[in-house]
Parts: sequence; C-alpha cells; structure tokens
Amino acid sequence: MFLQSDAYRTPTRTFKSIDIFQELNTILHMNIDDYARRTVELARASGIVSTAEVRSRGIHHEYLRRLCAEGKLVRVGRGRYMLAGTEVTPHHGLAQAMKAIPKGVICLLSALRFHEIGTHAPHDVWIAIDRRAARPRVQHPKIRIVRFSGVALTEGIEEHRVQGVPAIITNPAKTVADCFKYRNKIGLDIGLEALREVIRESKCTTDELWRYAKVCRVTRIMRPYLEALL
Repeated sequence: MFLQSDAYRTPTRTFKSIDIFQELNTILHMNIDDYARRTVELARASGIVSTAEVRSRGIHHEYLRRLCAEGKLVRVGRGRYMLAGTEVTPHHGLAQAMKAIPKGVICLLSALRFHEIGTHAPHDVWIAIDRRAARPRVQHPKIRIVRFSGVALTEGIEEHRVQGVPAIITNPAKTVADCFKYRNKIGLDIGLEALREVIRESKCTTDELWRYAKVCRVTRIMRPYLEALL
C-alpha cells in the first residue's frame, strides 16, 4: 500500500466557531448601555430632560422609560424627566415650567417669589408669552399665562439657571411695574408691597422703576405711591 509521506501530507487547519447570535447580543447591549449613559448625562446637564431633547440626539424615548424603571430617572411631568435623587428646590415649579415653555418669561407673582420680594407664595407659575403665540398645553405644573407684546416682553429680563434649567425672569423693577399693570388680576396691595420692599432693600433704583413704569405705561398709576416713598 502506498503511504503518503509527511512532505506531501495536507496540513490540518483549526477553525474557531463563532456564535453570531451571541456576538450580536453583545453589540446590542453595548449600544443599550451607551444610549442609557448618554440619556443620563443629558438629564444631568439639562436639569430636566424632555422627550424631544432625547429624540433630537438620536436616542429612542424608550430609554427614558427604562431608566425610570431602573430608578435612575423620575418622571416630573408629561414628557419631562430628571435624575433620581436630585435636590428639589423651592423653585422646582419654575424649572418645570421653563422646560415646558422655553420661550416664556417668568413674571408677576412667580418673579416676586424668585427675587424674594413680598410675602405672597403663588400656587401657579406665572409666565408671559407673546400675544400671538399659541397657548401652551401644560398639565403640570399649573400655569397662569399672561400676554405681553413688544418691549413689554423683551425688556427688563434676566437669564438665570433654576435647577440647571435656563430660565428667563423679569428683573425686580420690571416685576414691580408689571404688578401695577396687572393690578386688576393680582390686586393693588401686592404691587404696593413689592414697591415698598424693593425701595427699602435697594433691590433696584428709582430710575429703573421709572423706566419700566414707562415701558408698562403705568407711570400715572405708580407716580403718587413712588413719590410718597421717596
């Protein structure tokens, strides 16, 4: 019998078996972990993250639900989430409102509360929007909408961050003038209390008060009270 010598023997090759389903599962888990991490980072940076923000970054909104189930996020409103364990400040409602209405301006009683003017603690968040803007549909927190236009909407505003959320808030002098303008809605006594306090505690100057009284067209109403305090 002819025997094949070692010189002509075909070398044996070793093949490694690969479980493609296991490899695919690993890749999918890597993507899930990455998307979850990015969602948590977004919530940390934004203070309150919305479903729209997550989608705009190519992340499916289902990750928000999963992270809530895992206890890493908590739902604070329709389509709005924040990190679990985040300290809730007295201005938490303002942060939620600004997230829901980013083009709005916190004003009147809510602005007084933010600047620590007066003693009134509103249950609703007061927000000014443009007269032509559509009325926002927000279930939580409770919102009181007022309509401003022109310089009444754009002047006398300040940028703040409330629980990490960018917020536009009327400054003390503009807030006082707004209170006189909307005295029929909130009561003249609130405007008078605010006027006395901003002067007593030097939260703004009389020049600023006169300026925003002109913007709000309430100089005739404010003049006798302001002159009595000076």
